[in-house]
Amino acid sequence: MEELFPASYIVVDMVELLKTVNLKKYFPVKSGFLSKPIYIRAVDDVNISIKPSEVVALVGESGSGKTTLGRVMIGLMKPDSGNVFFKGKDIYKLKGREYIEARHKLQIIFQNPDSSINPRMQVVDVIGEAIKELNPKLSSREILDEVLRLLETVALSPDHIYKYPHELSGGEKQRVVIARVIAVKPEVIVADEPTSALDISIRSQILNLLMDLQKAIGISLIFITHDLGIVWSISDRVAIMYMGKIVELSETEEIFSNPLHPYTKMLIASSPSTPIKITDPTFKPRGEPPSLINPPRGCIFITRCPIATEKCLINSPPLIEASRNHYVACIRNN
Repeated sequence: MEELFPASYIVVDMVELLKTVNLKKYFPVKSGFLSKPIYIRAVDDVNISIKPSEVVALVGESGSGKTTLGRVMIGLMKPDSGNVFFKGKDIYKLKGREYIEARHKLQIIFQNPDSSINPRMQVVDVIGEAIKELNPKLSSREILDEVLRLLETVALSPDHIYKYPHELSGGEKQRVVIARVIAVKPEVIVADEPTSALDISIRSQILNLLMDLQKAIGISLIFITHDLGIVWSISDRVAIMYMGKIVELSETEEIFSNPLHPYTKMLIASSPSTPIKITDPTFKPRGEPPSLINPPRGCIFITRCPIATEKCLINSPPLIEASRNHYVACIRNN
């Protein structure tokens, strides 16, 4: 597949391509003239970085803040505080053409392709408008040729070029979305559970396509998922999220072979698709996450934690390096 991409598209090596600093995104749910505003802390003081050509998995239960974090990191949602740096520049302070160019380099693949394709547009226009956005001087013939090349890249035939979304299967629509994303030559892609809305028979095909593209182009991939089996097979590093915070972060093999946070152990214990099993009954799934509006005092995991002590009621533990490149937010491991 590599020959399908010009040399200018291969991502240039940098230590940190994309990173966040003390990132926060809150959503107001209630306020009144005399009442104090109440907020959902969707992303709460998150620090994470993505290296070139790296695959980082964001893992956690529904409502943990994974999707919100992904959207804030690529410029779709402005944070309430904190910074997002792309190649050393805060993307939310960029203006004009510099901002547009940064947005081209930061793309997203949504969970449901139906929500991201205009039903009134043919495939040639869906992909062609992205090509024209990047190269407005291209002729109609040149755009058509590039659309055909991108369709070949995502394993679709030229017959698809004049079809409308309702004439495509779910897998074909997701391939069209992927073709449109890579048309603007991104350097970072957030894949927000890109296979969960598809039939199980084609999930592996789309996943393999994404990983082939990631290796061929050298893009960085932020993969949001619930499936720890996928995490084990594709990611370089894993960030475990719980109630808007990253509670554990390390290389994939280290996370699975030596999980430190009780929530990470609980996730691994409940997953049927990971090669590593945790048999300790202490870490079987228990309870539901507390309300994001009224989080518990002290450690946010205290209401579900099997090893909590009275010290866990005092302060929320910070994410610190427990061992080389292995970070955890747990007082029992600090």
